[in-house]
Amino acid sequence: MSQRNLQTASPMNKKPLHLFEGFGVELEYMIVDDQDLNVLPVTDKIIYHVAGRYENEIEQGEICWSNELALHVIELKTNGPASDLARLPDLFQHDIRRINAILSDMGGRLMPGGTHPWMNPLTETRLWPHEYNAIYEAYDRIFNCKGHGWSNLQSIHLNLPFHDDAEFARLHAAVRLVLPILPALAAGSPVMDGKLTGFHDTRLEVYRFNQKKIPLAAGEVIPEAVFSKKDYEKVILHPLYQSIAPYDPDKILQDEWLNSRGAIARFERNTIEIRVLDIQECPLADMAILCFIVEMIRDLVNETTVDVSMQRSFEIAPLADIFRKCIVRSQDTVIQNEEYLRAFGFPESKGTAGELLTFLKSRLIPETSIWSGPLNLILKKGTLAGRIISALNNDVRHEKLKEVYGNLCRCLNKGELYDP
Repeated sequence: MSQRNLQTASPMNKKPLHLFEGFGVELEYMIVDDQDLNVLPVTDKIIYHVAGRYENEIEQGEICWSNELALHVIELKTNGPASDLARLPDLFQHDIRRINAILSDMGGRLMPGGTHPWMNPLTETRLWPHEYNAIYEAYDRIFNCKGHGWSNLQSIHLNLPFHDDAEFARLHAAVRLVLPILPALAAGSPVMDGKLTGFHDTRLEVYRFNQKKIPLAAGEVIPEAVFSKKDYEKVILHPLYQSIAPYDPDKILQDEWLNSRGAIARFERNTIEIRVLDIQECPLADMAILCFIVEMIRDLVNETTVDVSMQRSFEIAPLADIFRKCIVRSQDTVIQNEEYLRAFGFPESKGTAGELLTFLKSRLIPETSIWSGPLNLILKKGTLAGRIISALNNDVRHEKLKEVYGNLCRCLNKGELYDP
């Protein structure tokens, strides 16, 4: 879930692919001052430096750079679907270093992590002022975008293709089951307003409420159990458009991207976009997590442990309950829903989210895989949030926060996982 990238281009092309034939990936990073690490609103200056004009998006070979709602956030995404996730860490890493080189002349650098640790969004938010500004102004007028849930949340998006209604049904059923435990894998936002919040995934916690004027926008974050385009439009999209219509008489916002659930159907490009992942400390960590997620979803689509009819039977409430608990404690969340655990083939009647993920990793990701090392570190030493909490050791003085998040900036530039 991001601030709202409304570009017409996407990380997937318009030709419908079959399941798992391609992957669209989007990474969002904060831009901060090189010295004090305060947010630095210069995304448009970066794009102008490269393109010679203010653009919403610029193609840089296999990667695109684009704006987001806030001027201190820049997004990198695949230029069309990538057939192989293994190539993406190096591609993204190259562009991260290039952007950092540009930023060095502006006194800035990129910072990873789902939230800036001390940003005051009420005073520091500057919205994108160029093309698409009418859309951003509409969001700001309705929801007031100068808040953490809009201008201080950085994420990874994963787009997965489906070819037709039958493939959408299988993919959506699997994605709904995987979503609740993803904060236990990718939580990376334990600090906000200069303090530990009590949530490993503060980004998701504030996001849940940032559109409370229109509750149907995000719903329960876990999507409804609908498995066709017709039903999706009937149950999710059309009621959402009706809810916002009194605030949006010109129908500026009545499009698929208004839907803010944790995974949204993009029928215009035949993908499901997963949006509940905090950005990690480097692209290698991001892609390892995405590969693991793809294998979890593929395993369900293949009905290895549970058939599709059983996957479809899960209602929102039990899934949302697990999801909310994982937002708080990530890997330490105790899951006592035996039916849910059994869907993944977990052999016990209860277990922590970390134990479930470790079990799935051992079954789905070979030790010889390039992703095994990064995933082992995440599962043994904790999510990025857990490692940040460990490094802080209850010391949230500004200088300590600056030290830890400065180290994260260095990890991002070097392409290394954070191991305090």
